[in-house]
Amino acid sequence: MRHTLAVLVENQPGVLSHVAGLFSRRGYNIDSLVVGETEDPGISRITLVVEGDEKVIEQVSKQLNKQVEVIKVNDITNEKIVERQLLLLKVAADTAIRMEIMQIVEIFRCRIVDIGKRSLIVEATGDEEKIEAIIRSLRPFGIQELVRTGKVAMVRGTK
Repeated sequence: MRHTLAVLVENQPGVLSHVAGLFSRRGYNIDSLVVGETEDPGISRITLVVEGDEKVIEQVSKQLNKQVEVIKVNDITNEKIVERQLLLLKVAADTAIRMEIMQIVEIFRCRIVDIGKRSLIVEATGDEEKIEAIIRSLRPFGIQELVRTGKVAMVRGTK
């Protein structure tokens, strides 16, 4: 099962390396990793997506909590969350097919952020399923370059 961990850490050099090293030393692959400063500039939030059963995740969480720079570890897998990924995708687009690509972009509520002579760069945000659907829809036109973030996620507020 894929788990999403939200890890608050001290915003210091080397902390990300320590956290990622903990996973690699134990032979666990990180499917997605996003890190950034929080509302407090002294604290960063690392959002990790890893494959593993409950026992593995519990073990890794305990190991993370032992690290001095780690403030808090939350497994938010079963929480109600808002999640997003960012995608930038350069697609081949000569003038003959631009309108068709622009229609797809509009359907997915994406944006064209660059227009070249033979390509367009599309920006999209959404959950993993939406990002995958956009990629599938644009692949037939010829994807020239693709970059995407991992998952960022936040637990929803109570109503």
